[in-house]
Amino acid sequence: MKISRRNLIKSATAVGVIGASKALFPNWMPNLAFASNFEKNPGDILITIFLRGGMDGLSVVAPYFEASNYYDLRPTIALAEPESGGSIDLDGRFSLHPAMAALKEIYDDKALAIIHATGSTDPSRSHFDAMQFMEHGTPGNKLTSSGWLGRHLETAAWENRSPFRAVGMGAIVAQSLRGSVAPLALKSISDFHYKGKESEFLRLQASLNSLYNSFQPEDILDEQAKLVFETIELLDGLNQENYQTKANYPDSDYGRGLKQVAQLIKADLGLEVANIDLGGWDTHERQGTIDGEFNDLVSELANGLAAFYSDMADKMKNITLVVMSEFGRRVEENASFGTDHGHGNAMFVLGGGINGGKVYGNWPGLAKADLDDGDLAITTDYRDILAEIVQARLLNSNINKIFPDYSYQSLGIAQARA
Repeated sequence: MKISRRNLIKSATAVGVIGASKALFPNWMPNLAFASNFEKNPGDILITIFLRGGMDGLSVVAPYFEASNYYDLRPTIALAEPESGGSIDLDGRFSLHPAMAALKEIYDDKALAIIHATGSTDPSRSHFDAMQFMEHGTPGNKLTSSGWLGRHLETAAWENRSPFRAVGMGAIVAQSLRGSVAPLALKSISDFHYKGKESEFLRLQASLNSLYNSFQPEDILDEQAKLVFETIELLDGLNQENYQTKANYPDSDYGRGLKQVAQLIKADLGLEVANIDLGGWDTHERQGTIDGEFNDLVSELANGLAAFYSDMADKMKNITLVVMSEFGRRVEENASFGTDHGHGNAMFVLGGGINGGKVYGNWPGLAKADLDDGDLAITTDYRDILAEIVQARLLNSNINKIFPDYSYQSLGIAQARA
């Protein structure tokens, strides 16, 4: 690979300070996020868990008080009433899937809030469209090019110079992180710096050192090169295999992602937002609410959240975690003992600054006349939840730029940071 300092300067001039480091790497290296100055983030670290495929919220948080309205439409996939031991009572109206038992103590400690009958107001049942609308924060608008988290980072009152400001765990960065502050796509800490191509990295490092004075920077590109090498050195010191924790994370990409986010937080590297995906929720056939695929997914989700909460301990007072999915499932199960694409769903918010121990939302009912074309109706726009968290916990008041053309209604979920 031939590297021209002149071409890099032209590239840096075109993109500005933020993102100039992209020109320093070949395509197989990750993107890094840099800004011109450093100020410590005064707000919470926000972690979003996106459940791709459309989680069946009615089989995770069951409205058992609806009686026949719920059970008659779901003869084989409904959660049994708490009295039978088939679910965990939350408030006398809603119950939790038994595989989520690890979260009940957190709920009782008022660090976990559940919001039901929520989601994106756009009626699309397309996975692609629904995910795009939700992650961009502009339901129904396909012209938006940035994500809501990306706009939060752009409009925050502080500028965090850390390359770990925004991290997407996995090979592809979530659309919610798109914006002028380039996020870091991190599949594994252990192979970050050379992606299995150590000889290529060493050659690149020697080439860059010949072009840049990274030891005593004299201009913006020297500074960028210096940050690149510092980033690699930092990650080299974070060997996941040597990470000491008593928390029992799931042995999966999702569990390892949570574990590595915890590792980055403990290392105090300037992380502000992170996204982790957990897919597989498109349960059209043989859903297996209690004894199948769905049960396994719910268990993995809950055990990962509980492990992270335990691992973070006192640090949870400065962390907020949000769990969402692109849409819910239809109320009535189908002929294949599964559920088709629906609308309203449940969201989870976990953290030390959350007013938990409560199921929030204006429940619309499951009687036929109350359904939205056979679906659970949405009475709480998901942006209400996110906007409240952004303002109260992330300390960003530019809600009109993060969620354009939308005036949010506070649910009282998030405590204002002191």
